[in-house]
Amino acid sequence: MRRSKIMLALSAVLVPAATAYFLYENNHLTVSNYVYKSKKVPESFDGFKIVHISDLHNKSFGKDNIRLFELIEAQNPDIIVISGDLLDSRHTNKKVALDFLRDATEIAPVFYTTGNHEDRFPEDEMAEFLRDAEATGANVLTEHLVTFYHGDEKIYLCGIADNLRCGENLKYLMKDTGDSLTLLISHRPQFGRLYQKCGADLTFSGHAHGGQMRLGRLGSVIAPDQGFFPKYSEGIHYFGDSATVISRGLGNSLIPTRINNPPELAVCTLKRFTR
Repeated sequence: MRRSKIMLALSAVLVPAATAYFLYENNHLTVSNYVYKSKKVPESFDGFKIVHISDLHNKSFGKDNIRLFELIEAQNPDIIVISGDLLDSRHTNKKVALDFLRDATEIAPVFYTTGNHEDRFPEDEMAEFLRDAEATGANVLTEHLVTFYHGDEKIYLCGIADNLRCGENLKYLMKDTGDSLTLLISHRPQFGRLYQKCGADLTFSGHAHGGQMRLGRLGSVIAPDQGFFPKYSEGIHYFGDSATVISRGLGNSLIPTRINNPPELAVCTLKRFTR
């Protein structure tokens, strides 16, 4: 009887504490800042700031995502890139995704490509969603290369759908970029060296959800396609002069919670390397 009372007392303390912790871990927004230095960065783009959104999975941080938008606006971005899984195929709310795109374009130009969750939808359904996404004012880059001007100088932005991430089509898209700085938005992070070989200078990826759980020196625990203790789950990784910025993401999907891995807004600043 005494043991049962002790267990009940412990449960009364531990269950609310664990619930509070998991709620905090899944809703406490953090900002990670990265710097990419390159001689390819044009002079007028020195200090150019990019906010990177990934794996929102239809999640809302406050009514109409107000907490997330306040944080994005506070970074004063020049552009916003979204590297896929804005939608979630398991609990889909297209209105939330489209409202996010519409509101984001009021802060800065938005460049969006799809992830594996968007690619699970029937082709005609996704085509309709992408038309609606373009109608919000966002730039939908599922197999596109666009030029972005800042004054008289330019950089290129390329986006490719998740199911087209590999192959000659990516190399073909970036074949005429020459010595100009080329940014790539592609969902999966483990192909950083391929992105480099295809011509990307700076890539923005997500998908790994920061390893979902992070355990001290062991780091990330598990990620899609990479399995246990993935190498590419967060941070900035270099492949020669090319780099990939990997967002830990904002939402969850199959695994419903994060441990020691709060939602992340990734911010990357371009710096001109003059030496």
